[in-house]
Amino acid sequence: MRIVSRLQQAVFCLALSTSAAVTEAAAESPAEALVRETTSKVMDQLKVEQARLADEPHIIFDLVEQYIAPHFDLDRMSRRVLGKYWRRADTTQRGRFIREFKTLLTRTYATALRQYSDETVSFLPARTRDERNEISVRTQINLSDGPPIPITYEMYADGDAWKVYDVSIEGVSLVINYRSSFAAEVRKGGLEGLIVRLEEHNREKTGASK
Repeated sequence: MRIVSRLQQAVFCLALSTSAAVTEAAAESPAEALVRETTSKVMDQLKVEQARLADEPHIIFDLVEQYIAPHFDLDRMSRRVLGKYWRRADTTQRGRFIREFKTLLTRTYATALRQYSDETVSFLPARTRDERNEISVRTQINLSDGPPIPITYEMYADGDAWKVYDVSIEGVSLVINYRSSFAAEVRKGGLEGLIVRLEEHNREKTGASK
């Protein structure tokens, strides 16, 4: 199963982790500040650990776990990704799916992150939806060898914190994209089959034994 497309692998890493210059934004919202600060923290740490990455690749996974994963609402993303199949899943299946989905996103993100170093990020005017306490944080990845890539973070206020519940790349929602591919897997082998395939895929990528 081709769980993640090459485009997602190539671009997803840019979502919160592109290095170098980040253009200043006027009247920055807390959500925009979070994206900017996370960018800075991850790239600063990557620079510090650069010499160790070749021999200790787990470092980059640890950085993603520490600085990026906490800002994603994996429960909400999982519910949206599975759609009607979430309602049919039992508690154990839901827990297993969230765990494997998180691993999938984290390792895809971390693996792709190592491939980029020269891109810059621009912040575009955010779009707020005050009645739902949500915001679309709009960024643009400026590539040296091609047109800019727009990336938007759909975020909501969870108390005093802001959480990401979807990321759109060039107008394509990652949640919707995953929902389509996962639904196809469920139709073929059931929800349990999808979870097992994710477990196998993640073990393969981590090199863990069965």
